[in-house]
Order: sequence, then structure tokens, then C-alpha cells
Amino acid sequence: MELLRDVLVFFHFIGLAALFGGLFVQLKTDTRVVNNAVLHGVLTQIVTGLLLVGVLEGMEPEVDHAKVGVKLFVALVIAVLVFVNRRKPSIPNGLFFGLMGLTALNIGVAVFW
Repeated sequence: MELLRDVLVFFHFIGLAALFGGLFVQLKTDTRVVNNAVLHGVLTQIVTGLLLVGVLEGMEPEVDHAKVGVKLFVALVIAVLVFVNRRKPSIPNGLFFGLMGLTALNIGVAVFW
């Protein structure tokens, strides 16, 4: 069970790297888009996050469901914004920096809560 948790955490970090990296590489560009790294990164984050909660339910006596709920809500907001804007030729700067901020917020909740 511990190995499964470690594998899920590994892929959860891969999803984070794809999501944040897919945004970060566009900081210096004039035209910003929702690329495949961002889309697949957020989907990987949601799937592995939910699977992690299921595994942790079996391993730990108490899981912080409030933290899980906040992280899931933020990830779903990111996913909806990414999904709706994935085919547009460019996205506004406000949306771009909003996605970066929400991603950083989710990291902050994971680390500091």
C-alpha cells in the first residue's frame, strides 16, 4: 500500500510539473495559450489526487477532508478554466496569471496546511 501511495505521489508531482511548467514557459511570450502540458497536467493532478485520498483512507486513521476539499475545488476551477479555453488561439493575461495564481495557491495549501 505504501508503494502505491509513493507511485501516486510521484505521478501527482509529474502532473504539477506539467501544469506549472506549461504555464511558466510562456511568461516571456506575447501570445499565451492553454497548451497540452497544462491540460494534461491538471487532469493528472485531479485523478492522482483522488486516488491518493482513497489510498490514504485505507492507510491513515484520519484524513483532513477540509484540505482535500479545498485542493479539489481549486483544481476543478483550474480544470474548467483550462478546458473552456483550450482551443482559443490566445488567452488574456488575466486568465493566464489567474491560472498561475490558482496553481500556486494549490501548492501552498498542500505545503502549509
